[in-house]
Amino acid sequence: MAAPDSETVKPKPEAAKPAGGVDATKYVGTPAVGTSKAAAAAGVATVGPEPSAANEGRRRLVWVSVTGFLGAWFIAFLRFFLPRTLFEPPTIFKIGYPSDYALGVDTKWQQKYRIWVDRTPDRIFVIYARCTHLGCTPDWKASENKFKCPCHGSGYDNEGVNFEGPAPRPMDRANVQLAPDGQIIVDTSRLYQWPKGQPSHFSDPGSYLPV
Repeated sequence: MAAPDSETVKPKPEAAKPAGGVDATKYVGTPAVGTSKAAAAAGVATVGPEPSAANEGRRRLVWVSVTGFLGAWFIAFLRFFLPRTLFEPPTIFKIGYPSDYALGVDTKWQQKYRIWVDRTPDRIFVIYARCTHLGCTPDWKASENKFKCPCHGSGYDNEGVNFEGPAPRPMDRANVQLAPDGQIIVDTSRLYQWPKGQPSHFSDPGSYLPV
């Protein structure tokens, strides 16, 4: 029996390729903006601000602003727990010699120590410049020879004795004495008063200096 004719071997079909010859396994699309370094390593391009002197300056300004803001708040936080100290003038001080003062009212210590020095023919005394109504500081009206409170109109004569307005009593007088060097020492922590309807303490020892 004759051997059969040799079989015709058909070639295996090749895998279909997409049109244009592009490999289907490769990534197709637009890279995302701002992708990470991992994306860049995978072949995807990254997009971001380029380093420049202007950008560095902006970053520095932002950090300085943030640091200053946080520092201010930290200081305010610490200040909340610190004691609040009031700086007040001393209560004991010297005001010079008796011969430095002429007859009448001297106002040169009003701003520094809140006092007036008053000299009469027989004595020197110091008036504490505080209205006995609500504690305002009266003004000395030399042309009217009186003290006048600007708050509620209380009036005092040239020795601090009230005669008009709502003030209930004369202004207080501070303790005065002579130091070993002959200067006048004033102590505003020790005040002499003339309470309403009661005896005056304006002639007590220490309330004046005889001259």
